[in-house]
Amino acid sequence: MRTPDFWQSPADPRSLLLAPLGWLWCRLARRRLLAYRKGLKHAERLPVPVIVVGNITAGGSGKTPLTLWLARTLQSAGWHPAVLSRGYGARIEGEPRRVRADSPATEVGDEPLLLKRRLGEAVEVIVHPERARAGRLALDLGADVLLLDDGLQHLQLARDLEIAVVDGARGVGNGRCLPAGPLREPATRLQEVDAVVVQGGPPQAGQWGMRLVPGAAVNLVDGRSQPLSTFRGQMCDALAGIGHPERFFAMLRGLGLEIEGHPFADHHPFSAADLVPFTARPLLMTEKDAVKCQAYAQPNHWYVPVEAEVDAGLAEFILSRLEPLRDGQTPA
Repeated sequence: MRTPDFWQSPADPRSLLLAPLGWLWCRLARRRLLAYRKGLKHAERLPVPVIVVGNITAGGSGKTPLTLWLARTLQSAGWHPAVLSRGYGARIEGEPRRVRADSPATEVGDEPLLLKRRLGEAVEVIVHPERARAGRLALDLGADVLLLDDGLQHLQLARDLEIAVVDGARGVGNGRCLPAGPLREPATRLQEVDAVVVQGGPPQAGQWGMRLVPGAAVNLVDGRSQPLSTFRGQMCDALAGIGHPERFFAMLRGLGLEIEGHPFADHHPFSAADLVPFTARPLLMTEKDAVKCQAYAQPNHWYVPVEAEVDAGLAEFILSRLEPLRDGQTPA
């Protein structure tokens, strides 16, 4: 989805008109959370630690790069993580689906496919709307810690550690819940998670900072890479089908590139027709878009991978919380 501009303004008439619905959304979201906490709704407990990476707002905030960083951090510490995802945009019925590097994005979702291609065979990425079912398959495949990508509101699976990612530029917007604002649940939820990671802005006391660092551009046709600096001095097109396309465009402009931005809706299912206009100038896109555009790519099409650079100390904090949970010692 494309996030509407009025979500950033508490005085916008459109937000004011929808405010009663936002209040109702917040209230229902809170009641649902409390029902799980009080045991009125059942959350399945699996015999390994479960870490949730999510956010409380609609739209992108950097969850997937942080999940990638966390999976690698856990691997380096001797854990065997698996990533569980809903597989947004894919129709997944029946049994959970293991993501392969060559899986079609239409069958597993764009973000799970991106994660699998980055993490390789050592880390399973499994998609299913019911994350507990995906988790049971991950256990059979040898995982000893589970990462829920975009799972903060998926309460059917009990968790041991909650990490909320906040967009440092937009924060919680106008502070209202959907549809009057961007919040999926009340902003006070950030006070209850184990760690708040602020992407692209200054963290407050007790929070952690994260930055997205772009790498060299990669050609969608032949896989060669070249520094982004080589695109300076020429007009480029830039394509982004993410929650906040302007963040990608601003990053490129901040690197000295002259671009014409072309925003698409988050998780847009790209077709060959979408890429027809981009045959002359260099076209730069996000890695998330590239997994869906590769089949229709031209030699002038490139994607820009990013890596999460996280404040020192966050890895140690997470690992220290996990260590007592090794060998199935999760609380009852």
